[in-house]
Amino acid sequence: MQTNLADFIKDTREGQEADAILRSCVHCGFCTATCPTYQLLGDELDGPRGRIYLIKQVLEGKKPTAKTQLHLDRCLTCRNCETTCPSGVQYGRLIDIGRKVVEDQVPYSFATNLKRVALREVLPRKWLFTPAMKAGQMVRPLLPKSLQNKVPRKEDAGVWPTHQHARKMLLLDGCVQPTMSPNINAATARVFDALGVQLVVAPKAGCCGAIRHHLNDHDGALNDMRRNIDAWWPLVQAGAEAIVMTASGCGTTVKDYGHLLAHDAAYAEKALQISALTKDLSEILPAFEAELQSKLNGKISKRVAYHPPCTLQHGQQIRGKVEGVLRAVGVDVQLCADSHLCCGSAGTYSVLQPELSYQLRDKKVAHLEATKPDMIVSANIGCLTHIQSGTDTPVKHWIELIDKALSTAH
Repeated sequence: MQTNLADFIKDTREGQEADAILRSCVHCGFCTATCPTYQLLGDELDGPRGRIYLIKQVLEGKKPTAKTQLHLDRCLTCRNCETTCPSGVQYGRLIDIGRKVVEDQVPYSFATNLKRVALREVLPRKWLFTPAMKAGQMVRPLLPKSLQNKVPRKEDAGVWPTHQHARKMLLLDGCVQPTMSPNINAATARVFDALGVQLVVAPKAGCCGAIRHHLNDHDGALNDMRRNIDAWWPLVQAGAEAIVMTASGCGTTVKDYGHLLAHDAAYAEKALQISALTKDLSEILPAFEAELQSKLNGKISKRVAYHPPCTLQHGQQIRGKVEGVLRAVGVDVQLCADSHLCCGSAGTYSVLQPELSYQLRDKKVAHLEATKPDMIVSANIGCLTHIQSGTDTPVKHWIELIDKALSTAH
């Protein structure tokens, strides 16, 4: 693709990155075949190729409109197109750049901006989000269905292990997950404890930065990232083997710290090391398969439908590992039809684009339920909450299944 970027962007870091990405696109259109919003809307501008053209025009100086913004905002950033693309177009990075440039030129309406600011300022701050979520859980039966969908039932996290182990790994607690589903990280810590690994949470680490970054507050996101690096660094220097991610959305972002902070002389080198140490849970546990198998084989009789989050299979390009671990311990794991497609959660997308989000959820739930599962499992808090809002079948993080089986295996 030939480009001629406008003066306002061409010599900037973002402009140079966008230019390289645009030039790698060969207009083939393979991406449209796997784009969820194109499948729903049938509009070229609601597929990756169309959005790439829109971003190219804006970066070349064409004035964007509210319609331009709508087409870009309808993108889930699921990055399915990246998996499909034969040319390796880094579309996810391009859409982040394009959205920020468009927002700088096309202000949102007051109501939309209020919603976006609330998401950007409340979700990453546990001291704001936790009391709000707990209040919502107390009055959950009285809430309208649209709000009940966002407020999971209160659950008990159980006991956090206190054993000391020579092997130590860091665990990102995150921002919304500890309140919405506190059992996920506690279950992970118990499983690792049973395998002789101690998980350590750095108290000053918080939101990974994904929420602010995808809502175009790039500076705020970078500050979140710097805070996490500062919180983790002494523990990394003390010999932590890895930084474990139980939410694949967070993992995708933390693995990108090295790229996103490459321009920051004070953090660039540390960010690269943090990204290199970051592992999704499913990248670490295969090394313990034999041990888990000896403890659990035959102990889990459930038929499970696994929904691979987009941030895992497309963002991190990790496929087959969750299913491999579960099958190794005797679980009957099913992948549903169109398992490569997004469930519609996509971070804050389900709040900002509810109509499209719920259409995608209902299609996903129908495919998952067609496998006749006893339980649905996934690997990202957003997917879990969103899918659960559309089905009576229990929806859990896959590590919770292993944790429960270990607790009854003794």
